[in-house]
Amino acid sequence: MDEVNVVVAHSERATLRVGEVFLKVDADRARTDVEVEAMALAPVPTPEILWRRPPVLAIAAVPGTALGRLGEPSDASPAAWAAAGAAVRELHEAPLPPWPGRGPRELATDLDGECERLVADGVLPADLVARNRRVAEAALRPWTPVFAHGDLQITHVFVDGDKVTGIIDWSEAGRGDPLFDLATLTLGHEEHLGDVVAGYGADVDLDVIRAWWSLRSLLAVRWLVEHGFDPAAPGCEVDVLKARM
Repeated sequence: MDEVNVVVAHSERATLRVGEVFLKVDADRARTDVEVEAMALAPVPTPEILWRRPPVLAIAAVPGTALGRLGEPSDASPAAWAAAGAAVRELHEAPLPPWPGRGPRELATDLDGECERLVADGVLPADLVARNRRVAEAALRPWTPVFAHGDLQITHVFVDGDKVTGIIDWSEAGRGDPLFDLATLTLGHEEHLGDVVAGYGADVDLDVIRAWWSLRSLLAVRWLVEHGFDPAAPGCEVDVLKARM
């Protein structure tokens, strides 16, 4: 009998793997609704949905291996990173999903509140927070929304050789800034930014991508700590923030 492996688990959701099946348990049904609809609409490879019985969604494993992991060197080739960029461009050129996304004004409010808490709770030094808050400002500009994945971590992009075989975890998908997806994909892997942009095939503002690295990391650090993750591990979010100093 296949073993049950815990992929990730915290108070909001858990993902288990049994053989070639992933069982996603989410207390928020709306998130699962978004994931199911986004996978149906996305023009890129996504996992096959096997069945759904709320709060559980069962999906098939996608072939290949993850593009990499945050905090570790990636074994994927430059061509694989470029292929990931091309897949993101295909997604961004698809028709917009019917549900809205977050805009720069809402993000600015969230960011200001989060920065205050990071300093007040002693999670990060005040100068590190202040510097990255200034860097993040460049991301808080008007953008033309696209069909965005919304959580395009490198562990969510699977490749086989130089081909993208699947993109997983669509619960944050919606209308968003295209540069946010590119920034999330390359967070902690700045050395592959050129490959991704080359595959994406469009002019992008690299300063805005770097701003999103700061913004995403600032918003994530406290949540990660509270849910049992270590953003201070080598190459992870705290190191991303320190790099902007």
